[in-house]
Order: sequence, then structure tokens, then C-alpha cells
Amino acid sequence: MTWSEMEPLLTQGTYDTLYMVLWSTLVTVLGGLPLGILLVLTDTGGLLQNQAVNKVIGVIVNIGRSLPFIILLIFLIPVTTAVVGTFIGPTAMIVPLAIGAIPFFARLVETAVREVDRGLIEAVESMGGGIPTLVGKVLLPQALPSLIAAVTTTVITLVGYSAMAGAVGGEGLGSKAITYGFQRFETGFMVATVIVLIAIVTVIQLLGDGVVRLLARRGRTA
Repeated sequence: MTWSEMEPLLTQGTYDTLYMVLWSTLVTVLGGLPLGILLVLTDTGGLLQNQAVNKVIGVIVNIGRSLPFIILLIFLIPVTTAVVGTFIGPTAMIVPLAIGAIPFFARLVETAVREVDRGLIEAVESMGGGIPTLVGKVLLPQALPSLIAAVTTTVITLVGYSAMAGAVGGEGLGSKAITYGFQRFETGFMVATVIVLIAIVTVIQLLGDGVVRLLARRGRTA
């Protein structure tokens, strides 16, 4: 396969991959961020202390994290079809990608929020600050560098998930690698696909690390 033949396939595959990863990341953050915060708030000593709720959320998150994505992908075909109308294509893959990543991101959020200085939390509580004040003024701002790092890790994980989604009609670089690289024995195309995926992951990691360092510098000078 010549470069002129590979280039449009790689371009379309890259576009589909970025499309799936971008939208699934947005859904993951919207779902995983409050879930992770709730794990902290409902734990022992939290403002919403409730062991029953905490354990239920914890079990759901642990089950979600323990399922291999390819199995989850197939298991969610009826759900994906009900939501999108089909289980094939980049838009359809947003559903399983987000559902698979939300528990993973929620645990990262929980870890990041637990790193916040307990003294700051107690100060807000002593002044009568409620949940919105605690979350908006203390937990999120103080944990922001760690949260950005968590988002970066999640995005990279979603890139890997999106490649696996190609096995069941998810399009993207994974699908192109299977169809044109593996099934047609085009080793050159497989190598090109791997290089593009490595480049995407590298750029994402560099951007995430850059934002974290910038926030850390601002925190030291504040």
C-alpha cells in the first residue's frame, strides 16, 4: 500500500478517533467528577456521611472498573442501540466508551480530592459552609492540578479503548488497522497506524503535563 493510499485512511481514522475520544471524555468528566466527589463526601467524616450510599457507589464503581472493555462493549450493544439507534460507528461508540471510563475517572477524582488539606475543609465546615461552598471553593480549586492529571490519564485510556472499539464497528484508527492492516496483511499500514496512535498519546500527555505544571507554578506564587 502506497502513502497516497494510506493517507486518506489514516486521516479519516484519526478524525473518528479524536471525535470519539473528545465526546466520550466530556461525558466521562460530567459523570465521573460528581461521582468521585460523592465518594469522598459520603465517606466517614464527610459532610454527607452515609456508609450505605458510599458502599453502594463504591461497589458500582469497582464492578465498572473490573470489566474488560471489550466485554463491556459487547454487553452494552442493546443499550447503545437504544440510545443512539445503532451500535456501529463513532457516534455509537461514545456510549460504551463513556460508561467504561466513568468508574475509572471517578476513582481518580476520589484520590485527587482526598489529597486536599483536611485543615481547609475543617475551616470551611467551622464557618458554616455548605456543600456548594466546600466543593466550589475548596475541593475543586485545591485538587485542580491532580484533576487535570486524572483527565489526561483518562483521555489516554479512552484512546486505547477507542482502538479496541474498532473490533466491533467503532471506526477510528483501530478499525482501520484491523481492516486494512491485519486482514489484508499490510504491515506498513499497521506500523503507520501505531505511529499515529503514539503521536496522539504523546501530544495529549505533553499538553496535560504542561497544564499541571502551569497550575502548580500559579499555586506556588499565589
